[in-house]
Amino acid sequence: MDETKPKTLVYLVDDDFSVRDSLSMLIESTGQDVRCFESADDFLNNFDPDQAGCLILDVRMPNMTGLELQEQLVRRDFAIPIIFISGHADVPDSSKAFRAGAIDYMEKPFDSEVLLKRMQEAIQKDLDTRVYQAEKRKLKKRLSLLTPRENEVLVLIVKGLSNKEAAKQLDVSNRTVDVHRAKIMEKMEAQDLAELTVMAMHCELI
Repeated sequence: MDETKPKTLVYLVDDDFSVRDSLSMLIESTGQDVRCFESADDFLNNFDPDQAGCLILDVRMPNMTGLELQEQLVRRDFAIPIIFISGHADVPDSSKAFRAGAIDYMEKPFDSEVLLKRMQEAIQKDLDTRVYQAEKRKLKKRLSLLTPRENEVLVLIVKGLSNKEAAKQLDVSNRTVDVHRAKIMEKMEAQDLAELTVMAMHCELI
C-alpha cells in the first residue's frame, strides 16, 4: 500500500440491502474503503466533510430522496462528488442532479467497470479540489499580511502596469512603488511576477 497516497472513502447510500451488499463488495475488491448507509438521514449524521472521497447515491429512497440529500449537501457547502444510481431512467431527475454538480447519473443495472472508473474519477476530482482549496487558503493568509496600499499596488502590477504606471495612478513616487513591490513579493513568497500573478488569480483578484 502506498503510504503517501491520501486515505479516501466511498460513501454508499441506498435503501436496498442487496444493492448495498453487492456494491460494497465490488468497491472493496479494488482495495477502496467504503461505508454503507440505508438512508440519507443516516448518512448526514455520520458524514465527515474533511474526509476525501465520493458519494454513490440512490435517487429514490423513502423520507429523503437522493436529490433532496444533494440539496442538503449543497446548502451546507459540502462539495463531495456524487454519482447517482437509479432504477428508473428519469430525464428531469438526471438533469436536476447534473445542474447541482453530480459527476454521473447511472441507471441500474449498470456496468461495474464503468461505475468503478467513474468512482475513481470522482475521488481524484475531490482530491484535486482539496489541494486547490488548501493552496487558496494558504494564499489568502499571505494576502491578509499586506497593507491596504500594498494590496492596491499588487492589483495594479498583476494587471500588467509597470512600476511607473502604478506610481502615476496612485500618485506616489516610483521609489515608493518599488518598496511596496518588494514587500509584496516577500510577504506572498513569490519568486517573480509570473508566480505572483498566478497567486492573484487563485485569490480572485484578477
